[in-house]
Amino acid sequence: MAFVICEPCIGTKDTACVDVCPVDCIHPTKGEGEFEAAEQLFINPDECIDCGACESACPVQAIFPLDAVPDEWKSYIDKNAEHYK
Repeated sequence: MAFVICEPCIGTKDTACVDVCPVDCIHPTKGEGEFEAAEQLFINPDECIDCGACESACPVQAIFPLDAVPDEWKSYIDKNAEHYK
């Protein structure tokens, strides 16, 4: 997994990251049925190409490279991966 969406996304779900992702690996999108119920967005670790476009587009600084996830949000690494299992 190249990038991880962490706690600042909860309740925000700003889709600027979705708009800039060249491989559409961030879900749920506003057009998907689960968008309203989801508390945050997730990056598909198998589809992410590690481009970094999402990180700079996030207005709440919720996206981090895997090796830079702050210690207090390390649990989001598994949370993102579990979403796609």
